[in-house]
Amino acid sequence: MGIEAIYPGPNTSRTDPNHKIYPYLLRDREITRVNEVWGTDITYIRLGHGWLYLVAIMDWVSRYVISWELSTTLELDFCIRALKKALSLTFPEIFNSDQGSQFTSVDFIKKLQEKNI
Repeated sequence: MGIEAIYPGPNTSRTDPNHKIYPYLLRDREITRVNEVWGTDITYIRLGHGWLYLVAIMDWVSRYVISWELSTTLELDFCIRALKKALSLTFPEIFNSDQGSQFTSVDFIKKLQEKNI
C-alpha cells in the first residue's frame, strides 16, 4: 500500500559526546513567576519535499513564545538566532532544554553564560 508515517523516526535528538550534560534543575521546584524558567525545543514540520525545523523559546508561566526561528537544516545557527532574539528582550533565571546537540553546544551555552543563566 505504500503507507508510511510522516513523523521523524527514532534517534532524531542525539547528544554530542563532547558536550557537557547539565543537571535537571526543575525537579520538585514550583515555578510561579514570569522569566523564572524558559524552555526550548525543536519541532519537525513535514513538507511535501522534506522537513522544516522550528525552534521556539517559551516562558513556562505565561506560555508566551519569546522567540522562534525556522530552518531547513538542524544546524546550530537557527537556534543561536532564536536565543539571541530572546535574550535581547529579557532573560530567565533558568533555561530548560533537552540534551540535544544544539542546546549543549559550546556556542549556545556561552550565550547563556554571558547572561549568568
